[in-house]
Amino acid sequence: MPLTIDRRFRGFLPVVVDVETGGFDAHTDALLEIAAVVIEMDENGVLHPGEAHFVHVEPFPGANLDPKALAFTGIDPHHPFRFAKPEKDALETIFKPVRQAVKASNCNRAVLVGHNAFFDLGFLNAAVERTGIKRNPFHPFSTFDTVSLAGLAYGETVLAKAAAAAGMDWDNGEAHSALYDTRKTAELFCIIVNRWRELTLLAGNSGSGKATSTELPPA
Repeated sequence: MPLTIDRRFRGFLPVVVDVETGGFDAHTDALLEIAAVVIEMDENGVLHPGEAHFVHVEPFPGANLDPKALAFTGIDPHHPFRFAKPEKDALETIFKPVRQAVKASNCNRAVLVGHNAFFDLGFLNAAVERTGIKRNPFHPFSTFDTVSLAGLAYGETVLAKAAAAAGMDWDNGEAHSALYDTRKTAELFCIIVNRWRELTLLAGNSGSGKATSTELPPA
């Protein structure tokens, strides 16, 4: 039986998410951008980043906007050309294709993949609670964190440094936008999982039962 993504991750579909915010507190600070990339698997069991989905979000009423956070991200929450959506509409823009992908892949639920995933999931869950959305496709607490995966694979935990260690291109001018960071996190996740698969196959073919290196080389 060929390996499929639902069997690879025990019924969970990995979906990479990044949020940009007006601070660090998910309950008081504004959610300003959300991006998501569904992870796909080909017939050979190799992971690939799928289509990216992205939306600007209007700060919820009474939301805090920390000037330091805005300076870091470069986001102007009130810029007319952001074409931002209210939180509930923004979440549904992201959730709709995720739900479709979960169903199409025969998975039971999406699991959030993120770089410091607890941060992204915390803001996502807080927005779901505020808006009263009932059909959140994401598991409420389980995640795949590329900080941990990159630390294991390359000894790097900063996204830019982990990307460089994995042989990826990186543009500091594009970083800290939800769309760019999500695409790069998705690429990093796929590289690490695919290289682990390659090393496991090599170890099995050699008959040694284990890989000869504890560090994954660049793809």
